[in-house]
This record gives sequence, C-alpha cells and structure tokens, in this order.
Amino acid sequence: MTHTSSLKVLVTGGAGYIASHTLIELIEDGHDPVVLDNFANSVPQALARVQAITGRDIPLERADIRDADALASVFATHKPDAVIHFAGLKAVAESSTDPVAYYDNNVSGTITLLASMDKAQCRQIIFSSSATVYGDANYLPIDEDHPVAPVNPYGRTKLFIEYILADWQAANAGSGAVILRYFNPVGAHASAMIGEDPKGVPNNLLPYVAQVAIGRRRELSVFGNDYDTRDGTGLRDYIHVVDLARAHVAALNYGAAHPGVETINVGTGHGATVLELVAAFKAASGRDIPYRITGRRHGDTAASLADTSKATRLLGWQATHDLTDMCTSSWAWQSANPNGFTNS
Repeated sequence: MTHTSSLKVLVTGGAGYIASHTLIELIEDGHDPVVLDNFANSVPQALARVQAITGRDIPLERADIRDADALASVFATHKPDAVIHFAGLKAVAESSTDPVAYYDNNVSGTITLLASMDKAQCRQIIFSSSATVYGDANYLPIDEDHPVAPVNPYGRTKLFIEYILADWQAANAGSGAVILRYFNPVGAHASAMIGEDPKGVPNNLLPYVAQVAIGRRRELSVFGNDYDTRDGTGLRDYIHVVDLARAHVAALNYGAAHPGVETINVGTGHGATVLELVAAFKAASGRDIPYRITGRRHGDTAASLADTSKATRLLGWQATHDLTDMCTSSWAWQSANPNGFTNS
C-alpha cells in the first residue's frame, strides 16, 4: 500500500454501516476524519461507539449533502484534504418506488458536494459506488471493463455519479477520484460494538438471517432455488466490512499520490449461495435458521463475483476475511446488540 502523510478527511454519511468501520481504519492509519451526516439512515450512537473504540473525538457536522450553505461552512471550518463520499440512499426496491428521491439525494447531493469541493480547492474524492452498475453479469468474474447496465434506479444513480466524477476530474488538473464498486458488504467490527443496523425490514440477506437467528424474524424467504448455481440459490460475492473499510484507506493513500480517475472492484472473488450463507451462519451462531423457498424476486441475478486483481495491483489490497469470519463477527454484533444500536 502506498502510504501518504496524515490527511484531514471529510467522511459524508460517516455514521453509516460501512463508513463507521472506515473511520476506525482511517484513524489506525494515521488520518484525521471529520464526519458529515444527516442521520437519515444512521444513528449518533454509532459514532459514539467508534469514538469509544478508537479513543478519539471525531468532529461531527450534522448536515445534508444537498445543503450548499452548510457544506461551505464545513469546508471553511475543517479544510479537508480529501472526501470519502458514502452519503446516499441505498435500498434497491425503494429506489424503484421513489426514484426522484434517489436522484435528488444521490446525484444532486453529489453535484452540490463537488461544487463545494471546487470552492474550497479540495481535489480528492473516494466514492462509494456499487456492483449494481454492472446489472446482469455477461461473464464471471466481473472485471471493471464489464459493460455497465444497471437494472434499477439505485444502480443508475451510482453510474451517473461515476460519469459526473470522471467529467469533474477531467476539468480539474491534478484532481483525483477513486471509484470503489462494492459487491456485498457483511460482518461487523471485532469489538462487536458496531455493525449493520438496518431500519425496518432488512433489505440484505445477512442481517435478515441474523435477525432470524436472534428471534426478531420468524423465518427467511429464499427467493428462488432454480438458478444455475451449485444449489440453485443465488450466489453473491460477500466481503467483510473491515476489509472494505481498509480498501477505502488504501484508495485514499493511492489517490493522494495518483491524480486521475480509477474505478476499482472491491470483493473477494469467491462466492457463497444463499443456502451456503445460511449454513455458515447456523454454524457460527449455533442457532437454527428456518427458511422457506419462494419464487424468484424481480431483478435478481443468478450469480455475481468480482475480479479483484485491479485492487491488488493498484492499491496493494486484498480481502483477508472468509465467510466464517463474516458470519462469526455478524453474530457477535447481533447477539450483543439484539436490537441494534437502540435499547442495547
């Protein structure tokens, strides 16, 4: 990993699931994070726990990325060297029922953020994108040259932002944008003090499985068992959130030394089916995970796997946690915090 000197880093959406883990890795690597969050989909307790884990006070600015005046104040006060941009709405199904909210928050918000960066002469950004930009896989594993054809508004917002970032960088000599396309982040910090705490019914498989194991949900619905995979259920590339957090630090250090735009997959290159993940979680938790097979869900693909060779080549990064680690850490978090950050 290319190491750089300590950077002041504005982390948008900084109290969220992936961001909160990234704060810890930034501090461990000697950087100085500042959090901006409107707590639309996160809670202040997450930040308090990060501060307890790291023993560091992390400045918090409670604001919305669409608020240009608030951003101007944040940049003037903190003078960040770089931005790691997590803030965004992220529920795939919701994006189809309320697309305007997704375009407004994700795309308009990013435009406001970039305009604020320009005014403050802040020239480096790491962007939280998604493997959803690829749509249905034409081939596996998926490399960064795979065609992009997102199948839902959420994925399209991520792709439009990627295009905007490329144009922004081209217009600003010496600026840098590293775009990280995540596959399926899961797991929790080893302290079991922070983890994924979805509001309402979880949209993602592993937190749903964890809530079945802890008794908050009666059973898991498995959407389809007739896919062309090892056991007929959908196969995904799951990545431990701590590995993903470390990829952001690696991207930050790389971007500081390399102006330009790079788009990089972040996954493991290994996949697990729904039933394999259920079995691994059952082993990790010692709890039964009742499930029933139902019909396929609209928009789901059979299999998704990352080619992560570019991340290794450019960032010197690769995932170190396996599926057992993912399930064990997730269960440690869920069992220590049965109701997430609230009432725990």
